[in-house]
Amino acid sequence: MCRNIKPLFNFDPPATDEEIHDAALQFVRKLSGTTKPSKPNEAAFERAVSSIAACARELLDSMETSQPPRDREEVAAKARARSAMRFA
Repeated sequence: MCRNIKPLFNFDPPATDEEIHDAALQFVRKLSGTTKPSKPNEAAFERAVSSIAACARELLDSMETSQPPRDREEVAAKARARSAMRFA
């Protein structure tokens, strides 16, 4: 799966539409095997991104958890620390 797609559920503040769109774009790029579609495929590519983003928003809005929301900065700091150790 795409390494650039990050979990978006159960964060405070919640995932933005931009974050969901970016995840959908990465997913469509992975499925299609291209980062920029040809002119004839642009409309289908954009429809797929919009459709997946809408489904992702619906999923995130309908999910429930008993866990407290995760702090974005704390999760980002942990990821930076893991990356620093990995690439040091």
